[in-house]
Amino acid sequence: MQLLHRKKSQNEETLSPSIYAALVDSMCQNSFAMLFGAICAAAAALMTALKTGYAPIWPCALLIITIGIARAIQMRKYEKRTTVLTPEQAADFEPRYMVGAMLYAGVLGLWCALVLLGTDDPIAHMLCTTVTIAYTGGGAARNYGRPRIVQLHILLSCGPMSVALAVHGDPYHLGLAGLLVLFFFGLKDINLSLHSIFVKALLANEREASIAAQFDTALNNMPNGLYMINPDGNIVVVNRAFTDMMKLNRDLTHGDVTVRDIVSDAVAANTLSVASGKTIMAEVEASRAGEIVTIDASGSGERALSWTFQPMEGGGTVVLVDDITERRNAEAKISHMARVDELTGLPNRVSFRDEIEKLLAAPFGDAPLSALLFIDLDQFKQVNDTLGHPSGDKLLCAVTARLRRLLRPQDFVARFGGDEFIVFQRGIHSAEDAASLARRIVDRLSERYEIDQHLVEIGASIGIALTSPNVSVDVLLKNADMALYRAKADGRGTFCFFREEMAHTVEARRVLELDLRHALAHEEFELYYQPLVNLKSGRISTCEALLRWNHPTRGSVSPADIIPVVEDMGLVVDLGRWILRKACMECMKWPEAVSVAVNFSPQQFHQRDVMTEVRYALEVSGLPANRLEIEITESSLLRNTQWTLDVLAQLREAGVRISLDDFGTGYSSLSYLHNFPLQKVKIDRSFLEDINTQRPLTLLRGVARLSADLGMTVVVEGIETNEQLELISAEGTITEAQGYLFSRPVPATRVRELLKASHASATKTVVPLRQTQR
Repeated sequence: MQLLHRKKSQNEETLSPSIYAALVDSMCQNSFAMLFGAICAAAAALMTALKTGYAPIWPCALLIITIGIARAIQMRKYEKRTTVLTPEQAADFEPRYMVGAMLYAGVLGLWCALVLLGTDDPIAHMLCTTVTIAYTGGGAARNYGRPRIVQLHILLSCGPMSVALAVHGDPYHLGLAGLLVLFFFGLKDINLSLHSIFVKALLANEREASIAAQFDTALNNMPNGLYMINPDGNIVVVNRAFTDMMKLNRDLTHGDVTVRDIVSDAVAANTLSVASGKTIMAEVEASRAGEIVTIDASGSGERALSWTFQPMEGGGTVVLVDDITERRNAEAKISHMARVDELTGLPNRVSFRDEIEKLLAAPFGDAPLSALLFIDLDQFKQVNDTLGHPSGDKLLCAVTARLRRLLRPQDFVARFGGDEFIVFQRGIHSAEDAASLARRIVDRLSERYEIDQHLVEIGASIGIALTSPNVSVDVLLKNADMALYRAKADGRGTFCFFREEMAHTVEARRVLELDLRHALAHEEFELYYQPLVNLKSGRISTCEALLRWNHPTRGSVSPADIIPVVEDMGLVVDLGRWILRKACMECMKWPEAVSVAVNFSPQQFHQRDVMTEVRYALEVSGLPANRLEIEITESSLLRNTQWTLDVLAQLREAGVRISLDDFGTGYSSLSYLHNFPLQKVKIDRSFLEDINTQRPLTLLRGVARLSADLGMTVVVEGIETNEQLELISAEGTITEAQGYLFSRPVPATRVRELLKASHASATKTVVPLRQTQR
């Protein structure tokens, strides 16, 4: 903080208001000294008047005593002030003080000049010069805080005396006048030096006071408690936060207050326990850096304080105290939230792992066998979808309550995530104990629930893994998960124990997934094509692209084994994209009258950029859109009906034909034929079973006739005999046929030969193409 600025203009110092007031205050002290000085000066003036008989001296003596007494009275009134002089008051008082001082100095100078010029008495000369010089020196000492007043004093009191001495003209008087001038200049410099020293002292004092005030403000406004101990063990610094924490009332910085006194007062105020006090004393007496935490009872629970001890050079210690109660509570709450499921109050996945590790490390009594039950709720998603997530949350809480009632105190239950729960059953004697608990859980969880005035029914599937020596949590959980997978595959609503062959199945599945990823990345798949024959022309009109995978060690892998795995891996879209582009490129090598049919899985069809993928495949291959058929199943039409309708409309507008595949295997809703823009219906091979009897044949012909009347091409799949071909062709409503009677799926090179043979023939008789393959 800058307290003094020096400005070269006017050769003056611009002081801070507080220092200016202090300098003015320094001039206005000791009124009795001023009174006695005035009396002495007046006595000397009277003595010169009596000694010389020079009449003009008498008025000077009277003025000296009058002005001196008036100034003394002024000083006396100032000394009786009860408040500190403010800068405003100083600015008002200084001119009045200055006027009195100048009048007094001027009268002394006048008296001295009258005596020196009007008389020749040496005693009188000595008295006036001595008194004037003494007054000048005293004035310089009194008014050192205001150098300008000192300089005017010298000019008004000593100036006339020096002139009068010089007027005498003799060498002695002239020499004395010269010496006095030098004395007065020296006195001026001394006065300026005293002024500078005093101002520096005031500046230092004010700076120290400012720093002390700032330190005190910072100390008392810091959130942490702090106290400082000197080498003698006494408290020398303490802040308000610490006294508030400890509820201390005494003034700790005055007197010999020790740490032991503070601890005793805090124990008496119930802010520290005796044990915590002893711990604090031990740390202070050890004189080493360290940190401890004390936890003591308070009105609202427990209070935790962190004490940091830092020794100082030369002895003593600084102690910092931080109330960490809220932080500890927040950390405990966060830890609780991180380890406990907020909805059900059960331990979560993180807590599950830690607890199971502890339980595995501590065998339970004389029954060391334990079981881990992995529970998955069946049909829970339907509840969420139909009643909403709030109802689903209430259902999970109801499931939790039922699980808790089924378990013993030594058992452990956790929510693993979503609709999955984990139960760790301790202290069982055999697998039958785990099976008995699993049955009770399945039965109890399958009973009806009443949620938001709705009756809800769900089920549960459970995978069970028994513990073995040195088994880890990860292995136990993996085994239970594999058993759960088998339980779901067995029809849900049941339980299944882990068996070693499950691990082999899972490992085989893992290796298969790795091989599939490698095959997709390196394009190891191959497309085969199965012809669709137009029953009127006898020629191949379309070829359906079918995936094949000839693995180096597995041999030929069936698409039925590939597609489900690829769907689970999330690669069906990438694989479908490759099939679409490859099939379009191959179709460009066929006669222009032949189209290619590509199967789209529901996942592939419902991707948001399906139109972009189709357009890109057509653009890259150069295939006209009317030569591409996209085959979808009924499951593709069940999801997001409006969006599906929009995509089908866009495909049809682009020229791509849409075929409904495997009609008759799903819901077989006739509304699909009416509501969606389909150009072809492929009747599933299941319609050909017992086609020799009247009922299946009538059903097949009815569906074919209805589809044909709606303007759609009708295809029958799975034709294997001439008898089947004759039966479906009799009414003429079926346009195309597909099956082993004509050709099995064949590689691209072979299908080109079939197409060449089919379109080179001029006959319209339907000839089974396999005859041409011999």
